[in-house]
Amino acid sequence: MAEAAGRRFEVLLLNQISANGLKRLPAESYTTGKEIARPDAVLVRSADMHAMDVPASVQAIARAGAGTNNIPIAAMSARGVPVFNAPGANANAVKELVLTGMLLAARNVAPALRFVASLDPTMPDMEKAVEEGKKNFAGFELAGHTLGIVGLGKVGCLVADAAIKLGMQVLGYDPDITVDAAWSLPAQVKKAASVAEVLKNSDFVTLHVPLVAATRDMVNADNIKLMRPAAVLLNFSREGVVSEAAVLAALDARKLGSYICDFPSAALNHHAGVVALPHLGASTREAEENCAIMVAGQLRDYLEHGNVVNAVNFPAVSMARESAYRVAIANANVPNMLGQISTAMAQAGLNIHNMVNKSRGDMAYTLVDVESPVSDVVLDHLRAIEGVLAVRYLPDSGI
Repeated sequence: MAEAAGRRFEVLLLNQISANGLKRLPAESYTTGKEIARPDAVLVRSADMHAMDVPASVQAIARAGAGTNNIPIAAMSARGVPVFNAPGANANAVKELVLTGMLLAARNVAPALRFVASLDPTMPDMEKAVEEGKKNFAGFELAGHTLGIVGLGKVGCLVADAAIKLGMQVLGYDPDITVDAAWSLPAQVKKAASVAEVLKNSDFVTLHVPLVAATRDMVNADNIKLMRPAAVLLNFSREGVVSEAAVLAALDARKLGSYICDFPSAALNHHAGVVALPHLGASTREAEENCAIMVAGQLRDYLEHGNVVNAVNFPAVSMARESAYRVAIANANVPNMLGQISTAMAQAGLNIHNMVNKSRGDMAYTLVDVESPVSDVVLDHLRAIEGVLAVRYLPDSGI
């Protein structure tokens, strides 16, 4: 049957989600929980969904964070299911951890802590041992050094601004920088023409890129040799953008100062030149709450009105409600889809009040407001069009 106005939505929670985020899904219209058999949507943080049998009832997935590597995006796209994320919601948390990592390296904090922890508190000359040992951990200040940033999105821009305020020179590279990011970037940032230029000319290099085919092993055996022998490489982006083997070889050959990352592994653990944190990038109360609030709002807007904001596999499409009868259609981005959709509605005697259609890669998405109710027969006709992946009817009695 066609979806009725005022229906309840059921949202499966795969992780603990901030209560303030869940408040964006009002109890009179939404049921949320970890034991929902036929959910309309899934809210997830870190749970791995690749081995999960995602129920056919799922119409959307929302990740309370920026990365979506734990979600089978291609499979969801084939079903016409958008995957939402929260870009920028955890940016300040990541920025602060990057600064922490720089200071850990510059001041030799990790080995200094290990040294202090190794001292016997009962030894009579502990103070003398501290004074004699501290000379082994003398570091340097950040001011006057050059920070290279690869990836100038929200996090990269915030890191650049903070580094400049600390007296550092900043060299940035991002071939796909957005207009918004460009406006946010401090004017003092010097633009680099390549990753190689950043690696070659920086005392610190921090990476802020998604893990895609083009960025896998972006720092590798071929280009890590360009880095200064005492340079610090920071990776709070994704594990796969750096070749661990190349990093370890460079550290062992004293061609790299240290590697600070958020991705522990068997290979990296206990290496003297590595500080690996346990995935702390977005692990703050504020970041978790910001992410949950953002994605819950996006999820509600999609379920109730079909609007798409911050989906990693769908085009951004938003249309103000001017009719009580709305149809949302996800389809393959192939010729004549819009014509077939319009024809099917016209043949059913439906007058189109407003329509928005956009595409992104292989995916296209259409919102159509019509001036009268849409029958199940028409919806089934739309679903039968070759290339249509999903059709949703979104009536709203409040219009």
